[in-house]
Amino acid sequence: MATDQTFVIVGASLAGAKAAETLRAEGFDGRLVLIGEEAERPYERPMLSKEYLRGEKPAAKLYVHDEGFYADNGIELMTGTRVQSLDPGAHEITLAGGARMSYSRLLLSTGAAPRRLPLPGADLPGVAYLRAMGESDALRAAITAASRVVVIGAGWIGSEVAASARHLGAEVAIVAPEAVPLVRVLGPEVGGVYRDLHAGHGVDLHLSTQIEAIVGDGAASGVRTTDGVVIEGDLVVVGVGVTPRVELAKLAGLTVENGIVVDEFLATSVPDVFAAGDVAATWNTRYNKRIRMEHWANALNQGPVAARNMLGQHTAYEKLPYFYSDQYDLGVEYNGYADDWDRVVVRGDRSGREFLAFWLKDGRVLAGMNANIWDQGDDIKALIRSGASIDPDRLADPSVPLADLLASPAAKADGPSRG
Repeated sequence: MATDQTFVIVGASLAGAKAAETLRAEGFDGRLVLIGEEAERPYERPMLSKEYLRGEKPAAKLYVHDEGFYADNGIELMTGTRVQSLDPGAHEITLAGGARMSYSRLLLSTGAAPRRLPLPGADLPGVAYLRAMGESDALRAAITAASRVVVIGAGWIGSEVAASARHLGAEVAIVAPEAVPLVRVLGPEVGGVYRDLHAGHGVDLHLSTQIEAIVGDGAASGVRTTDGVVIEGDLVVVGVGVTPRVELAKLAGLTVENGIVVDEFLATSVPDVFAAGDVAATWNTRYNKRIRMEHWANALNQGPVAARNMLGQHTAYEKLPYFYSDQYDLGVEYNGYADDWDRVVVRGDRSGREFLAFWLKDGRVLAGMNANIWDQGDDIKALIRSGASIDPDRLADPSVPLADLLASPAAKADGPSRG
């Protein structure tokens, strides 16, 4: 492309870094600027609650690229820099401090921020959140020094932090309003596996429990539930989800609805502005709905697609949603997307934590998870992509290869894939 063009990426995240890499790989030879608020160069976040938090992997393992990559590829990496405003009409951004920068095309990969608890005591010392590398460093030190850790929230971050804290030797309690961990994503059948997993590793579970305050005289010393019970702990970790960082987009008049609204080409509602990663609410043609995913694979894969569309290649984002989690001795991979299902089918040993799980709607597999089984991922994805009606009894039968389910007359009769 013409060397007089300037492409700007706001958000030196995994999505932003992979977009920058792809732009150069695809031949863009104009000015390329990558702007991030953190002092660090782009890094990946999954290990912040797992191996990095436990001290098993060094910081060098987190970075997306080697230190010299950006200079070597003519990418202007501006760390510790905040973008204050965006003017799509003028094709211009304004940095904190007032400096302005024009762009030909812009990518917003601003990510998400931890949801803050609007509770008394939420600002006390000893209350921690986890999103950034520095916060993981501080949390590791705090867990090591703590006598007891209280984790508020039983989603992915809360559950992974609790598991890591137990690994580091801390006493841990989890407090959450749900009846089982991860119920919103996995449902009660599979969420119950995580309840039993944490209980088996000595976590004090307070599920179906609401919190009314974080208590402490000068520093956090626990939480008080709505029934007046105080659950003691000298470190309180809050993991109750994240909110997409849409402030720039909203002020600039972009369409925002649970994230920056983009089409399947990751284009926003205004010309020459794209969005990718945690912040992007993306139209998914397979599920016929808008999906915003807060997981590593989404950022990894959307960044390059956004870059190609910035170059005018008109490439739809069609990757199946994917995430993974490791807690204690349970590793899982989840493919697909299910926010509404009418049946969960499990094949294998749920109590022994070696199983596959499938979320179905009207006989079709919307999503599948492999737990401590590592050779079934491709077949799970094929089932999802097929859009075929699947016999749930055969799906639950470990003696029936998954590939055979798509060869059945019932599956063939259902017609072609939906995407």
